[in-house]
Amino acid sequence: MSIQKIGFLHPGAMGISLAATAINTGCEAYWVSEGRSSSTRERSEKYGLKETESLQKMCGICDILISVCPPSAAMAVAEKVAGCSYQGIYADVNAISPDQTKQIGQIITQSGARYVDGGIIGLPAWKKNSTYLYLSGPDAQIVADCFSEGPLVAEVIGEEIGKASALKMCFAANTKGTIALQCAVTAAAEKLGVRKELEKQWAKNGSDYAEKTLETIQKVTAKAWRFTGEMEEIASTFESAGLPGGFHKAAYDIYERIAGFKDSESFPPVEEILKALLRGSSGFSGRE
Repeated sequence: MSIQKIGFLHPGAMGISLAATAINTGCEAYWVSEGRSSSTRERSEKYGLKETESLQKMCGICDILISVCPPSAAMAVAEKVAGCSYQGIYADVNAISPDQTKQIGQIITQSGARYVDGGIIGLPAWKKNSTYLYLSGPDAQIVADCFSEGPLVAEVIGEEIGKASALKMCFAANTKGTIALQCAVTAAAEKLGVRKELEKQWAKNGSDYAEKTLETIQKVTAKAWRFTGEMEEIASTFESAGLPGGFHKAAYDIYERIAGFKDSESFPPVEEILKALLRGSSGFSGRE
């Protein structure tokens, strides 16, 4: 079997870990240098990705393209690929709703390519059996085979486009929605003057819930800027399923309020995070 050539759009923290697994499996991994940062170049060169100067050139080289980008950019990336008349397999593995992945699939297939729906659960895939890429669509197994040697675990869950994204949305609705709720509860307790008492109640019977909650709130500040778009997609997913989207519209607002901590060199003090949460923001700006 010939070596699969896979292009990664774009190798950020998550994308580079997927590329590393593909290389570990015997594939060739490519990246586009046009318009990318020096940090992207550094990551790509460190892990052995091959440089292509433009998206058009990558489309002429690669058998498979993997889109790994913020949810808000997923459509634009797909449209650029379609504009290159790409003829291979395009896998969108971003945190987007089933409806949006179906729309992207139509754009890709109408341009002559084949489409695979994907969703990633877990942190960047550097540890064996800790990060999972779920794939769906008629060509899903072809993409899954490119990651067979790990540490990323790739699993096909059906031929229906939208199924992999639906799983990702439901999983993240719980995990990241819960963290947003913890942020809101702690900030409300601070505003009402009962945070110490709340933490004391949480700590009864030897529970470390208070300590773990505050630690979680600190850690999420580094990723909150990425979670806003994901909350929009989850809200849309819930509404399409006939459920209220308001839970995750509120979670969007929570993450938007602390998105400014993105470039902090260390985790900010809890008190600073609570101040940011209580200052408020402009509110939900997603699809209605």
